[in-house]
Amino acid sequence: MRTYNQSSILFKKGKKHLVGAVNSPVRAFNSVGGNPIFIDHAKASKIYDVDQNEYIDFVLSYGPMILGHQHKKVAKAIGKTLSKGYTFGASTEKEIELAEIVANALPGVDKVRFVNSGTEAVFSALRLARAYTKKSKIIKFVGCYHGHADSLLVQAGSGLATLSMPTSAGVPKESVRNTLVANYNDIESVKALFKKHDDIAAAIIEPVTGNMGVVLPQNNFLKKLHALLKKNDALLIADEVMTGFRAKFGAAIDFYDVKPDIFCLGKVIGGGFPVGAYAASNKIMNLVAPLGNMYQAGTLSGNPIAMAAGISTLKELKKSNPYPFFNKVGKRLKNTFKEASKQNNIPIQVNHFGSMINPFFTNKKVRNFDDVKQSHTHYYKVFFWEMMNEGIFLPPSAFESWFLCTTLTKKEIKHTQMAIHKAIKKLSTTKF
Repeated sequence: MRTYNQSSILFKKGKKHLVGAVNSPVRAFNSVGGNPIFIDHAKASKIYDVDQNEYIDFVLSYGPMILGHQHKKVAKAIGKTLSKGYTFGASTEKEIELAEIVANALPGVDKVRFVNSGTEAVFSALRLARAYTKKSKIIKFVGCYHGHADSLLVQAGSGLATLSMPTSAGVPKESVRNTLVANYNDIESVKALFKKHDDIAAAIIEPVTGNMGVVLPQNNFLKKLHALLKKNDALLIADEVMTGFRAKFGAAIDFYDVKPDIFCLGKVIGGGFPVGAYAASNKIMNLVAPLGNMYQAGTLSGNPIAMAAGISTLKELKKSNPYPFFNKVGKRLKNTFKEASKQNNIPIQVNHFGSMINPFFTNKKVRNFDDVKQSHTHYYKVFFWEMMNEGIFLPPSAFESWFLCTTLTKKEIKHTQMAIHKAIKKLSTTKF
């Protein structure tokens, strides 16, 4: 049995000057019980806490560390850039280089604007959609999380779902009056909104969700959505902050033969550093200042360190093409869950997309947030700690995707499979 003495000490110390001793609610262990662990260092697919417990990392900073921790080429690029300075408040060549890589990887994209987070990318994209269409309302989908901007904290997934909060305190009704909510994988719910409103500027969606767990579009949902938006002169915004470059070198929405009007990106494109971006065609992006009158600015946008890390990460992904490997490992883990479920009579559904995977403790197929909420989250609490004790670091929430990295070894994969079997067996003997 592992001990977490030093993490407990830091947790108590951190509560004095940090809110809940964390800087993001998802790092708290409220939904799985116990105190959060504190990390000391990481290398490749392994992460180590302050008690020197070793874990195979399936959190990967919630997505960015797709090449694993401290990848040699990325570290070299960061070091070289650091030696020249940290930030300048002026443009650098690296911004141009990363923008070119991103634009060439995404359909219909001519220009990119870098920002500092996925949240910033999203609310900038919404402003841009409104500027372009000259309309006010935005459609979002139940269970999809697009950052903590006031207008989008309505029926959001991820941390809000974990904390059982349908919205956030401090968000006035006026901030969400132009936000309309539809159901993921339910085109009729979108049609109903268009029947009631004639001033819808855009719909924003995670093409494959990761913030209510991994949920994939069904029955040509994305194609139907895109066609409906076009018919009503509204834009489609693809929030690929999580899914961008995770299942292919490019966008997840490519798999569904849909070309959105605006992309939002983050995580992988920064190689582990704070970054976000929104991107679109010249026709749309030329509305952004200094070319147009849609204003958005940021002192640290396009930070050279983040740009260097992103360039190196994307170049390595393109060169190594790890996506067949991700699919193979994801299918292998999915089959392991199926075997363990059958052997122990524990209800499990596993959704898998590229390098993202998520088990749900339910017999019902998971296609939307209502399905997600019906899963047995109390099973996940036991499962989580059993996996931790076996040296597997997972998201401390049943509503978060697991991530795969390129540095996973055969030995680590086998150990993870063994741990899954042991944890599911433990569930079968636990009284709830």
